Amino acid sequence: MTLDLPVIFAALMGIAILAYVVLDGYDLGVGMLMPAATTAQQDLMVASIGPFWDANETWLVLGIGLLLVAFPAAHGIVLGALYLPVTAMLIGLMLRGVAFEFRVKAQGWHAELWNWFFWLGSFLASLAQGFMLGRYVTGFESGAGYWLFALLVGASLCGGYVLLGATWLVLRTEGELQQKARAWARWGIMWVALGVALVSVATPWMSEMVRDKWFDFPRTLWLMALPAASVGAGIFVWRSLRPAAADWKPFAGAVTIYVTAFTGLAYSIFPFVVVDRLTIWEAAAHPSALQFMFWGVVIVLPCIAGYTVFAYRVFRGKVKGGLYE
Repeated sequence: MTLDLPVIFAALMGIAILAYVVLDGYDLGVGMLMPAATTAQQDLMVASIGPFWDANETWLVLGIGLLLVAFPAAHGIVLGALYLPVTAMLIGLMLRGVAFEFRVKAQGWHAELWNWFFWLGSFLASLAQGFMLGRYVTGFESGAGYWLFALLVGASLCGGYVLLGATWLVLRTEGELQQKARAWARWGIMWVALGVALVSVATPWMSEMVRDKWFDFPRTLWLMALPAASVGAGIFVWRSLRPAAADWKPFAGAVTIYVTAFTGLAYSIFPFVVVDRLTIWEAAAHPSALQFMFWGVVIVLPCIAGYTVFAYRVFRGKVKGGLYE
């Protein structure tokens, strides 16, 4: 069991990060869509994410915490290289949290100001996360081209979160706002396609190991199912944005895109935790420490997952106005 613990912790860290990207991704997307809505619609949008948004960030804390305690050597390299974007992300998340609370109590132009701060915090956090992804898949290489690539990935992730946010609003709202959300989702899916394409091209281009894992035909022919599934999910989302389609379908399709893309990325970089530099076994903490932390995760993870399921079950259905007035 000791030899498998680094793999187990890597899998748990991946699950936590994926859960964060999907769950906090949609409420970040909703925040970025705020300026495109009317005042009444903005209240509905905030109400749709209100019961969930702060709990969604728990998955980010869990993912980073697992990186710190299970892979301390990688934690120093990754967060050292991403110090500034991590700081920007935290500023964005804090600004969003403050704006969420203050916009309810503010009146007149102050309320509009806090709505803009809510958008700014959501945008800054999303852009920083995408920038970090772009830097990570290129191995933290220096040079203007690599930084420009990371910015482009950051913009693409913003669009991807807009897709999640828009499809969430299709699921949770009705009427004019839902129709607007369908139009926003069509715009967002094009950014998702760009982001997935950029990361898919850059990862094998930067790493010979990744190229070998993906293009060793015919042994790896079965892997083509992952990009095919992503494309199929994108088509499914586009077709399900028609008014006659069930409201749950666009969001389910958007989540599928993220799951398949994340699975492909995880397969590409495994067993490295820092691409082509540090494997999970090289970066792992001492086996005795991993054994101790494993039982802590066994206790904590079901609590987080159970609370998440409970919250979504209690607040399911179409959102109504007045929840945060």
